[in-house]
Amino acid sequence: MAHVVGVHGIGKQLLGEETLRQEWLPAVNDGLKRADAPLRLSESDFSMAFYGDLYRAAGEYLAVGDPHFTAQDVEQGFEQELLMLWWQAAAETDPGVVPPDAQETLVATPRAVQTALRALSGSRFFSGVALRTMVFDLKQVHRYLLDPGLREQARNRVMEQIGDDTRVVVAHSLGSVVAYEALCAAPGHKVRALVTLGSPLGIEHLIFRRLQPAPLSLGGQPLGVWPGGEQMAWTNLADDGDVVALVKDLRPAFGPRVRYARVHNGSHAHDATAYLTDRLSGAAIRDGLA
Repeated sequence: MAHVVGVHGIGKQLLGEETLRQEWLPAVNDGLKRADAPLRLSESDFSMAFYGDLYRAAGEYLAVGDPHFTAQDVEQGFEQELLMLWWQAAAETDPGVVPPDAQETLVATPRAVQTALRALSGSRFFSGVALRTMVFDLKQVHRYLLDPGLREQARNRVMEQIGDDTRVVVAHSLGSVVAYEALCAAPGHKVRALVTLGSPLGIEHLIFRRLQPAPLSLGGQPLGVWPGGEQMAWTNLADDGDVVALVKDLRPAFGPRVRYARVHNGSHAHDATAYLTDRLSGAAIRDGLA
């Protein structure tokens, strides 16, 4: 099995493991070079755990694009709450985004949903992202957490790529949730380093408290289960402008052993390859392979 396994995030339903591997592998090697690592990964050293096809419409051999979602398709509850959090986070880092409180509402109403989508479409973070794509991204996160069958299949896709010689798992966006849960469900795995990029794991009431296994209660405070052995290192990288990674520092949620690395991805705040080419990402992968 591969020494390093990558786990992609949301919005990759029209791609595949080989397509993504061709994007990720050069970026991983660039990060290793920035970190002065003495090695580079070959094709056989790196594999992608792909679950994006689980979100493609059933019965279609070749999808022609995302479903034509509109603001009316954003469901009450989880999807509307997450959308409002994205809006608030975008406004805090992008002066071009009118904040929710300026609209005199933080309540997720149909009108507020339309306003939020319009505000985000004009932000640097979601520049060029179609409204229907934003809505589909919300639904992918929602469905992973609330659809037990899809959740199990996605986790299994990760574990199928991890063998006794796998040393590092690198997971982006929603993929960090999938990878975390997969590793927790595989006690005794040999992974020595988990590297999470732009992770939403710390969003307390929407994601953190829905994790499997559920967080422990220590002194009345929830603490996420450690996803490996005592020797496993966990490094979390986040860009200040990454709206998806609403909670940048995962240490309050998972304990002080998580290493928090702040990176600067410029206008590509949430882009996986921008994270991977950073020196700190390369150093975390290097250390896991050493």
